[in-house]
Amino acid sequence: MNHLLSSQLANTTLTTPEAVYLSVVVPIYNEAESLSKLIEAIATTLRENQLKYEIICVDDGSQDGSTEILRQIAHSRTDFKAVILRRNYGQTPAMAAGFKQAQGKVIVTLDGDLQNDPEDIPQLLAKLEEGYDLVSGWRKDRQDAALTRLLPSKIANWMIGIVTGVKLHDYGCSLKAYRSELVDDMNLYGELHRFLPALAYIEGARIAELPVRHHARRYGTSKYGLGRTFRVLMDLFTVFFMKKFLTRPMHVFGLFGLSAIVLGTFLGLYLTFLKLGLGQSIGDRPLLILAVLLVFTGVQLFSFGLLAELLMRTYHESQKRPIYRIREVIVNNGSSTIKPSTINHQQ
Repeated sequence: MNHLLSSQLANTTLTTPEAVYLSVVVPIYNEAESLSKLIEAIATTLRENQLKYEIICVDDGSQDGSTEILRQIAHSRTDFKAVILRRNYGQTPAMAAGFKQAQGKVIVTLDGDLQNDPEDIPQLLAKLEEGYDLVSGWRKDRQDAALTRLLPSKIANWMIGIVTGVKLHDYGCSLKAYRSELVDDMNLYGELHRFLPALAYIEGARIAELPVRHHARRYGTSKYGLGRTFRVLMDLFTVFFMKKFLTRPMHVFGLFGLSAIVLGTFLGLYLTFLKLGLGQSIGDRPLLILAVLLVFTGVQLFSFGLLAELLMRTYHESQKRPIYRIREVIVNNGSSTIKPSTINHQQ
């Protein structure tokens, strides 16, 4: 991190002890061997850069003794918080729990297996200070198995980029830096943690990507494999729908429904002409079944569209969730105020 950035961050955090500039969120699942080294590495890097920080480790139902280690660390450190979940929920809920506990203006996430390097955190923060809302790490020299990890990852990154329009080299890298107000606007579920840049893009975020170091796993075993591919694909469809039709679901359901109704009606009129005009038998024609199915399917899709519209209105109005995001307000004295958490409301 450059000297200017270090001075700015120190001035904004160290002079006000109660203010936390940086929250580091680490989901933990069976990482007992690496925990102490990881936390000390994070703390050392952040102290060297004079940052006011907190470390939040979320135990996602570990069964290897990680929970007890986290409890011990929490009792011995003032810069550390352990969040113990009741069972194994998955990485996305664990990250959501960490986000909920974070008090910093900036949130950084990384894995608990020491494959991400905490020394890369300062460069992510420096990039964030250039005006970005999210900075994603890129494991350019990734130390993983080529067939079971690298190849599926490359295919997934390509697909996610095509579907969402946010083209990053490495969606799966957990080392990311976020502005806290951006995280406050996102609700996580399923396997959506890997789609956070796409979700942030939906919220109008400015996104950057930086190469970061990646180390071979020294302890434990990987928690990820090819078995997650199906779940990732299903969540990809969810993100695509949210990006395109979150506030206008009728546009997709209504379009397909109306098209089916029109085509079914046209086929029905054609068959009616054959029956009444030409006297031909139509009872044994597959075209009759197709016409009936198209009309019924079209009516159902159109109804789904109406229900989805009502659900979306209920969703936005009950949560007072804004349908737009304001980046800044420029006043007539030439200054600008950036307070998205307070000015992004429905009008």
